[in-house]
Amino acid sequence: MAGNMRRSLTALLVLAVAASPALAACDGHGKPVAKNTAPPPTPVGLAISPTTSDGGVPISTEIGLKVSDGKVTGVTLTDSAGQAVAGAPRADGSSWVPATALKYGTSYTAKVTAVGADGKPVTKETTFTTAAKPQGQQINSDLNLINGGTYGVAMPIVVEFGTEVPPESRAAVQQRLFVTSDPPQPGTWHWFGGKQVMYRPEHYWQPGTKITARKALNGVTVGNGHTDEDYTATVTIGRKLTIDIDNATKQLTVYQNDQPIKSMPVSLGKASTPSSSGTTVIMSREPSTVFRTPEYTAFVEYAMRLTWGGQYIHAAPWSVGDQGKRNVSHGCTNVSTANARWLYESVLVGDPVTTRGTEVALDPGDGWTAWDMSWADYNKV
Repeated sequence: MAGNMRRSLTALLVLAVAASPALAACDGHGKPVAKNTAPPPTPVGLAISPTTSDGGVPISTEIGLKVSDGKVTGVTLTDSAGQAVAGAPRADGSSWVPATALKYGTSYTAKVTAVGADGKPVTKETTFTTAAKPQGQQINSDLNLINGGTYGVAMPIVVEFGTEVPPESRAAVQQRLFVTSDPPQPGTWHWFGGKQVMYRPEHYWQPGTKITARKALNGVTVGNGHTDEDYTATVTIGRKLTIDIDNATKQLTVYQNDQPIKSMPVSLGKASTPSSSGTTVIMSREPSTVFRTPEYTAFVEYAMRLTWGGQYIHAAPWSVGDQGKRNVSHGCTNVSTANARWLYESVLVGDPVTTRGTEVALDPGDGWTAWDMSWADYNKV
């Protein structure tokens, strides 16, 4: 009987060990050692576009990247003559963007390499051909930055169009507008109608910031036409200077680094042609210009433009007796010639000007009005 019981127990132990895959071995002390059952690393998945033999693609084409279980480690793009095209990936890794527009009627080959957790690289290649020539109407655009220029702390990145960009095309256009800043100050684009889109950070740019802006719009499809050019500008933000105009006191005060440095009397727009309240940006500096309206023609000096509608800060020697006392202008901010000259020599394009207490509010888009909105409203579509 005892022998039978021992044989039965031995058989049960053998069955238990055989049925347990984790107890495949013992260590030197007779303890079971677990078996490694982890699955092998998943190979990287990689898909790229345009697909091989695609023809007639826009010259604004980017190399699309779809990666799973890994990351892209290299992208090369060459034309049919073997010339390399420079470029860089988007921040989100969704595509690789050529540094300049591609050429019309040209074949290109892209090679993309990605590596997964298994450490094994995968390379895929695609060849495509760009459109033979531009199609449809050309839509002109302008990036309002001069390469190498210095601007005020409120300078928005402004792109203007000669033709209305329809709502359904704006996302594609905006996708081809790039801004980088050092130090980094993330911002947002906002459309003011179909002819003007602006980029600004949440707060004024930090003095000394280097900004590189690119409108990579050559060949971007808009309706039945296309946008015109690829242009890049690198600029610097200068010192912090802001201007406050108070209708109640009829005084203009200039601040540098938030400290007042000069005040001067002003005369604003009379009741029938009031100046606009809100935050504008100096758009241009003109040593002299001629105002031509249906009512009058006037030669003015030291003119600093605030709105598309024609509101300026400028010298007005004819209203010196009214400055600081009453409003007599057609909407501009009148100052003396001496004060206008001092302002003209002190300000930069991009300096912010806030006017308060007048009869009307600034119209959105009448000038570079990106700062005349809360950050929450500016971020609304």
